[in-house]
Amino acid sequence: MMKLSKQSRKITILNAASGIVSDKGIFNLTLEAVAKEAGISKGGLLYHFPSKEALVKGMVEHLAQNYQHKISDNVERDPLERGKWTRSFLNVTFNQGYPNKDMHAGLLAAKAVNPKLMAPLHDAYEKWQNNIENDGLDPIDATIIRLAADGIWLAELLEHYNIDDEKKKEVYKRLHEWIQDLYIKAEKKEKDSN
Repeated sequence: MMKLSKQSRKITILNAASGIVSDKGIFNLTLEAVAKEAGISKGGLLYHFPSKEALVKGMVEHLAQNYQHKISDNVERDPLERGKWTRSFLNVTFNQGYPNKDMHAGLLAAKAVNPKLMAPLHDAYEKWQNNIENDGLDPIDATIIRLAADGIWLAELLEHYNIDDEKKKEVYKRLHEWIQDLYIKAEKKEKDSN
């Protein structure tokens, strides 16, 4: 039997916890249920996450770090300075989401267990919003684009209305075109003022 690394074991536990929240609801998230789902002893679970609150905090931190890493990577690879944070946020939200959609359920668990556990995500959003507002594009339009991307993400998280894949692609395309138009306008404005 292959031995999992400490980080792999943590991911297995976080996936188990998020699966329980997603499939059975927050009230069924117990350390015993997570240990059973992850295929480890409760003691093994407690080694990594000493409480339910620590487990939920771990889910939020893991998700926030994953998105921060992806957005930063996209920003670094973007050859255009102006609009890179807005493009990156849009691209990651639509095309590079967390592979296990259940992990988003950790956010719902955090809100239910202790809203302060949402701090890693709040901090990430504060940075993203600041970068988007100072991205060289119209800050209001860039914010509307971020909010539209968040709307799709939240609709999928809450499963209250999921648009079909084709329509989602069209929404992404339209928002991306909007960013391109904002880029062109900003470049023209800067050129005209010089």
